[in-house]
Amino acid sequence: MKMNKSDLSRNLYMLKGPLTKNGYDWWWHNFTGYNRASGEPRTFFIEYFVCNPALGGDTAVLGQLPQNRSQGVKPSYAMVKVGTWGKNACQINTFYPISQFSSASDQLNIKVGTCLLTEHHMTGSCVITPQQAAKHPEYMSDAGKMSWNISIDKKISYHVGYGASAFFRKINAFEMFWHAEGIKTEYSGEVTFNDEPYDIIPNQSYGYADKNWGADFTSPWLWISSCNMRSLISGKVLSNSAVEFGGGRPKIYGHPLNRQILGGLFYEGHMYDYNFTKFWTQSKVNFSFNEGDFVNTWTITASNRNSVMKLSLECPIEEMLFINYEAPNGKKLHNRLWNGGTGYGTIKLYQKQGKDKVLIDHIEIRNAGCEYGEYSS
Repeated sequence: MKMNKSDLSRNLYMLKGPLTKNGYDWWWHNFTGYNRASGEPRTFFIEYFVCNPALGGDTAVLGQLPQNRSQGVKPSYAMVKVGTWGKNACQINTFYPISQFSSASDQLNIKVGTCLLTEHHMTGSCVITPQQAAKHPEYMSDAGKMSWNISIDKKISYHVGYGASAFFRKINAFEMFWHAEGIKTEYSGEVTFNDEPYDIIPNQSYGYADKNWGADFTSPWLWISSCNMRSLISGKVLSNSAVEFGGGRPKIYGHPLNRQILGGLFYEGHMYDYNFTKFWTQSKVNFSFNEGDFVNTWTITASNRNSVMKLSLECPIEEMLFINYEAPNGKKLHNRLWNGGTGYGTIKLYQKQGKDKVLIDHIEIRNAGCEYGEYSS
């Protein structure tokens, strides 16, 4: 089974053909930084986003503006979404006209206003004042300010297979595509959040990088990722490991499939892959989510021909937020999309031996990205 397969072609800008008028593309990053004065850890996220570029020009067109909603005007803009999880979690959305967005065709080289992104570096700043946040609900934003100058070193990839291949991308077979080039990514540099500087330290950044693109989102929408892993059997830090799951209810040519997620556990050099599109692996994945009063809980049981993986994850509600996106058609159907980065839990990994299974490891995971939401009725 192919391990840690990088594919930079899937990390390129994808909005061509019909997706230029009904499509989105985004590049997501999250990591942990440390307050320069106190040493206190804090998790951050940074996302570069573009929607319906062929419909825009010199003004950002916001779909949640009341007059645009009433007239059915589709959104068109570039956006930089940044924020933090934990105490006083927040998201800061800054919008730019399409005229201030550019992208290279042969490599990842994105510019949104003065914010820049390549495979190996990102810089930028975002500011939304309390007055702007209150006056403009169409921004879907909290108040705050953040700037960053970050180096990016992607160590482990998760390759979803032919579902995001060049052929399926060309014919836009799926409504939502996904590629995770960095399920373990080491970030370094500096973030300044609300005037507080944070240092990003590579082997303590517990970072993650992926991208999504397509014509619409999925419901349900699930995501789990962690690369801060330790064996509860040996006590060893698993420095060459990461876990990743995502999906919900994919649509192919507009027809929804059954609830499906896919993912894998890269465990010290070996990929345990649980991907329904790779039918020859006989993969099956069951998942559940429970919204509690104080803690949200995810469970996943995944199996293939050779292994079984059981994951249990929790994240305190007070450390999460409802992350906001509008679809390219202008509708905002995800209004309780839980999103966090301070999850914790365990994984039990088993090797199949005939009808029996043998425990390979019992693993603690921390600093986990976690997400779940379903469309509003």
